[in-house]
Parts: sequence; C-alpha cells; structure tokens
Amino acid sequence: MIGRLNHVAIAVRDLDAACATYRGVLGATLSAPQDLPEHGVRVVFVELPNTKIEFLEPLGAQSPIAKFLERNPDGGIHHLCYEVSDIRAARDRLVAAGARVLGDGEPKIGAHGNPVLFLHPKDFVGTLTELEEVRG
Repeated sequence: MIGRLNHVAIAVRDLDAACATYRGVLGATLSAPQDLPEHGVRVVFVELPNTKIEFLEPLGAQSPIAKFLERNPDGGIHHLCYEVSDIRAARDRLVAAGARVLGDGEPKIGAHGNPVLFLHPKDFVGTLTELEEVRG
C-alpha cells in the first residue's frame, strides 16, 4: 500500500538558521519558504536525489509544531511521509485494520498541493506518519 518515502519532517525553532546550516555546511538545494496557515507551519524543503527533508517552523503558539518544540526544545524529527496512490482507499484500509487517523479523518491539502492525512504514532511504532496522495 505505501509507496516511496516522500519526506522526513524536522521541527525547527529557527527556519532561517536551519536553512543556512544545510545550505552552507551541506551544500543543499532548498525550496522557497511556504506558509501553511491551515497546518500552523512555515516549511522549506531540502531537495535530495532520492527524497526530501521538510523543515517545519511553527506559525504561532497554537501550532502543533510549537507544542512539539515545547517537549523537544532542540527540535528534531517530527514525522515521516509516505506516498500512496489513493489516500481515501488507504485511509479506509488502515481504519479497517484498527489504525487511527488524526483530526477529522478527512484529507487536507499539504505543502505540495496534494491531499494528506496523519496517523496516530502509537499505531506505528511511536512514529507520527503522514500519507500523501501522489499520482503517477
């Protein structure tokens, strides 16, 4: 059911500093920053040959990333994102198998303009898991 690893998301306190480190020290290619107010984050993607790394900076104190950073002051890996070809079919199969979908269970549009869902970390070996619908 799951496809490629789409990205690894890292929560950061300072998006500019994270970008400077990856660009300056590692020579990484980065996307432009993008605000996603519906998700409470500002994101930048580090482009790699085989996947991406997503930096997540909170947009305000109510952001889920702000809450993550309260528990993890230095930041760190927040979630893994896997590609699926049909997000609703994947959701229905997972729910039937006992997995919990976070939020209202309906896909939201993510940073790439595709539908996304998050799965409860307790159902996936302690790891917050995002599914992103990617066709083709």
